[in-house]
Amino acid sequence: MRLPLPALVLGLLTLLVPRPARAWQDPDWDKDYVLTATSTARNAGVESGSTRLLVHSSTGVFPGTVRRVWVHLPAESILKGIGDEGLAVMVFQDGHAYVDEQGQFRAPIVIDNLVHAGKIPPTVGIFVDPGHTATELPGEKPGWQPAANNRSVEYDTVSPLYAEFLEREILPLAAKDERLAAAGLRLTDDPAKRGICGISSGGICAFTVAFERPDLFRNVLSHVGSFTDIRGGDHYPSLVRQTKESPKPIRVVLQAGEHDLDNRHGHWWLSNLSMEKALAFAGYDHKFVGGIGGHNGKHGGAILPESLEWLMRGWNEAE
Repeated sequence: MRLPLPALVLGLLTLLVPRPARAWQDPDWDKDYVLTATSTARNAGVESGSTRLLVHSSTGVFPGTVRRVWVHLPAESILKGIGDEGLAVMVFQDGHAYVDEQGQFRAPIVIDNLVHAGKIPPTVGIFVDPGHTATELPGEKPGWQPAANNRSVEYDTVSPLYAEFLEREILPLAAKDERLAAAGLRLTDDPAKRGICGISSGGICAFTVAFERPDLFRNVLSHVGSFTDIRGGDHYPSLVRQTKESPKPIRVVLQAGEHDLDNRHGHWWLSNLSMEKALAFAGYDHKFVGGIGGHNGKHGGAILPESLEWLMRGWNEAE
C-alpha cells in the first residue's frame, strides 16, 4: 500500500530528527543488583580479620610465573576459639577483584560477617591472582594493568593442573602464615570445608578444580563462568552428564546473566543454562541463580553472602 505524500514526508523527517542520546545507549541491566549490609560493612560487634599480601613465584606447576596472593584470616578472637580441627578454606581466583573491600564482591567483609554470625565456619580466604610470565611483577597495581598473560592457560585449561598448583604451592604457602603458627592453627584437610570461587574464566577454573579433585575441594561458586569454547570448556555439559551413575561429591552454585557475552567462543548465558541442565540430569547438589545482567561481578557480588552460606550449609551439624 502506498502512503499519502504527507505521511511519507513525516515519516522521513522522524528518521532524520536526532533522538536523545540515552535512547541509543544500552540499558543498565545490572542496576538492580546492589550489595546488602552483609557486604558493605562489618556488622556491629564484628571484629575485622587481617589480610596479608604475598608475592609467589612458581617453580613447579607454572614455572617462570609470578603472582599476588592475599591471605585473609579471621579476627584473633575467632582464632582463639577454634581448637585443633583446622580452619575452613575459600580460594578465590582473580583474587584482586574479590579481596578489594571497595569492589564488587568485598569478600573479606562478607567472610568476617558470616563467620561472626555462625553461618559459615571460621574460614581463611585465599585470594590468588593469575600469573605473569616474568621473574618480578610487571606493575605496582593489582588487576589488569597489565593483564596477567598466563591467565587463560591457568584458568581455561580443562585438566587437573590448576588443582595441582593449589595443592603443591598455594595451600602450603597459606599454611605457613606466621599468624596461624602463632595461634597454633592449621588449614583443614576436609574437602567438604574447602571451597573455590571465581568469575568468568576463574569460574570455570573453580569448577574444574573440584570436578577433577573432589578430594581437595567440594564447594564451587562460579560467577558468569566461561563454559565456552576457549580451551575445551564447552565440553563440560557432556562430561557432567557422563557422571550420572557416579556424580562427583561436590556442591555447585552457578550465577549467570541473560546479557552475558556472545562471541566466537560461545554464548555465556546459554552455556551456563546447559551446565545447569547437565548438573540436574546427573543428580548434583547445585543451585542456579539466573539474572538479566552482563559479564561482570555485580549480580555475583550481590548474592555472595547467600552463596557462601548455601555452599557451607550444615557445616556444624556434627558439633
